[in-house]
Amino acid sequence: MKWFISHNTIRSSFQLTLEKECGEKVSHCYQCGKCSAGCPIAFQMDYLPNQIIRMTQLGMEQQVLSSRTIWLCASCLTCTVRCPREIDIAEIMDYLRRQAYKKGIIPVEETEIPLFNKIFLRNIELFGRLYEMGLIGMFNMLSGEFFKDVFLAPKMFLKQKISIFPPRVKNIKETRAIFKRSGKLGKAHRDKLLNPRLLFLNLSRKIIGKIAKRDNS
Repeated sequence: MKWFISHNTIRSSFQLTLEKECGEKVSHCYQCGKCSAGCPIAFQMDYLPNQIIRMTQLGMEQQVLSSRTIWLCASCLTCTVRCPREIDIAEIMDYLRRQAYKKGIIPVEETEIPLFNKIFLRNIELFGRLYEMGLIGMFNMLSGEFFKDVFLAPKMFLKQKISIFPPRVKNIKETRAIFKRSGKLGKAHRDKLLNPRLLFLNLSRKIIGKIAKRDNS
């Protein structure tokens, strides 16, 4: 593909806004390709992770936000850990997803991903931890695939991989407080706080902190 790139395009507000709001210096990337080489989902992407970063540097906002790549990223952090410039590429992908969602730019092939994220977060808010049966049932109903993977259910039940009943969580109020608190911060902060990766990290820090306190006492 060929693109005409002017100086104004390179210094566009897209890269500058991303660096300001996301806190990651996209301009520091020198295209070594380690992120793409280690990405387990790269074979499914329309643009490789390093290409997304380069396109962001060049101000190609529409192409970046329209790509499938930002929705396919699994946030496994392999790219972030291996980056020699210490750029949190997974965080950038999270940011780009939020921007695409706000603008209503979602590839036709990936419309189920935002739906899954919504159901996942609602599931955590209600039960304090993942209730697989509820997640699967609600996702199948809202996506219109009512009987998807239904024949796998007996095997999963027999092996005790999933349960009919939701999990019992002692301090479910603490989890709900995270969602309640995020609602008071405004939409931008809520979008940033209530994404699966950050929610998981916040809950993990809480659990680790409690374990550390218990061990010290």
